Amino acid sequence: MADAVTSTTVDDGPRKLVVYFTNTSDGTGESAVTKVDVSALAKYPDGAGTTCTGVRITKVWYSTVGMGVKILWDATTDVIALQLQADWSDTLDFSSFGGIPNASGSGKTGDIQFTTVGHSSGDTYSIAMEMVKEF
Repeated sequence: MADAVTSTTVDDGPRKLVVYFTNTSDGTGESAVTKVDVSALAKYPDGAGTTCTGVRITKVWYSTVGMGVKILWDATTDVIALQLQADWSDTLDFSSFGGIPNASGSGKTGDIQFTTVGHSSGDTYSIAMEMVKEF
């Protein structure tokens, strides 16, 4: 078995990306699972087909029941972008300063991964993320 997860792209526009994620755990959990693959996003409409190289996290809406979630920047050694605590709901808005930039170093891919923390069967998360694409 595996956790029941969904990733729904709400908007993949020229500059903005909005994705909604859910997980209902069977106790397995997630470990550094890629949730945003920047190479698969819509290209910039500049006629050259410029590929997205990364994102900035501008807003996060979330609700967790029973487990927390680490949101990671993918790199040789992953770097924590945010950690969402268990049994909590909140809205995080980083748009006033342009969003949280990718602070990872060596082996940086631009991708975002999730790792669940303290998961057990029946735990859930719902996370919506708004991001600004970088080219």
